[in-house]
Amino acid sequence: MVETVIEPAGVNRLSQPTPQSLAQTAPVLSLHEIEALDVPRFGTGIEEFDRVLGGGLVAGGVVLIGGDPGIGKSTLLLQALANLSKLKSVLYVSGEESGAQIALRAKRLAIDAKEFKLQAEIQLEKIQQTLADVKPEVAVIDSIQTLYSDALTSAPGSVAQVRECAAQLTRVAKQTGVTIILVGHVTKEGALAGPRVLEHIVDTVLYFEGDSHSSYRLVRAIKNRFGAVNELGVFAMTEKGLKGVSNPSALFLSQHDNQVPGSCVMVTQEGTRPLLVEIQALVDASHLPNARRLSVGLEQNRLAMLLAVLHRHAGIAAFDQDVFINAVGGVKITEPAADLAVLLAINSSMRNKPLPRGFVVFGEVGLAGEIRPAPRGQERLREAAKLGFSIAMIPKANAPKQPIDGMTIIAVDRIDDAFTKLRELH
Repeated sequence: MVETVIEPAGVNRLSQPTPQSLAQTAPVLSLHEIEALDVPRFGTGIEEFDRVLGGGLVAGGVVLIGGDPGIGKSTLLLQALANLSKLKSVLYVSGEESGAQIALRAKRLAIDAKEFKLQAEIQLEKIQQTLADVKPEVAVIDSIQTLYSDALTSAPGSVAQVRECAAQLTRVAKQTGVTIILVGHVTKEGALAGPRVLEHIVDTVLYFEGDSHSSYRLVRAIKNRFGAVNELGVFAMTEKGLKGVSNPSALFLSQHDNQVPGSCVMVTQEGTRPLLVEIQALVDASHLPNARRLSVGLEQNRLAMLLAVLHRHAGIAAFDQDVFINAVGGVKITEPAADLAVLLAINSSMRNKPLPRGFVVFGEVGLAGEIRPAPRGQERLREAAKLGFSIAMIPKANAPKQPIDGMTIIAVDRIDDAFTKLRELH
């Protein structure tokens, strides 16, 4: 619970006429009378960014981008606006940096800024006037937490100011058709700062993820009214800004000369994109009364459940062993299709025996020891085959009707069956 002060109405608020609605009042119609039109999109010139947006920006759409300080939000938007400025009128409103600082960054990134319009301003009413005068097709507000409205008396960044400024800018976007991209701060837990209504107001919510010590950045779509959610864009931070990574699976696979125990490659699905990720396990004798269970990039509670399934249905006990699990490359896997890879990696580490070369798996493991199918199984298998994997252990329900060239399919329906088939491979 967060206590907030009720905002008294300012003088400007009382003197203003009643705010206009987002659109003109429309008559009541039957749904079948309304023509369903595809929303036209325009690209930003950055392929990975367009992928996350669902194909590009939409006229009148409002996009919110959140992420840790210094992770690359402003850099990405500066590059995107520079590309768009060659075809459309653009405006960059900066509330955090001066014009000289942004010009310095543009020079470092070697950006062509001839048609790039910039305003350093934090007062909402002045920004609204600029939008009315300049009439840009795309505008970036960096950031929403620095803006304030004269209609309210609270400081910039307060709940009331953030809510009011976001609502007013959204109204402008819907009335005029300008595409507005808002940059949002995040809390120390990584969630967007400010009221949750901020995410409800906008059309698309994107999150920047990634370790500040790594050169790779992940942009994930959490909400998208114009496209698929959970799409993932992968970028590499270079001296010339953020560059899209065309083959992200290579980032999440370790380069081993020889197969090593405790390593298993799985195919995860991020939105519409299949990704190959290496799951690593280390099992070691515990010298503590309670053995440790540590999981990085995968859910901690799920690991404890999988170890119980491993003992009950495969007869492999780990109650006196420390178990450590890691997803290579800093990626976070939330889907349950990683279960089978985790169990095979744990078994491989426990027996100190590597899995076969070119081996890839996916599948959810239930409490009864059954292996459940994963969505988009065919796409996962095709991605693995494209990257040279030759043996796939998958749920029986995901077995393809047509054979895949160069790939041996091992379909299993129970966890003990999976270990039996694995021993036959060795």
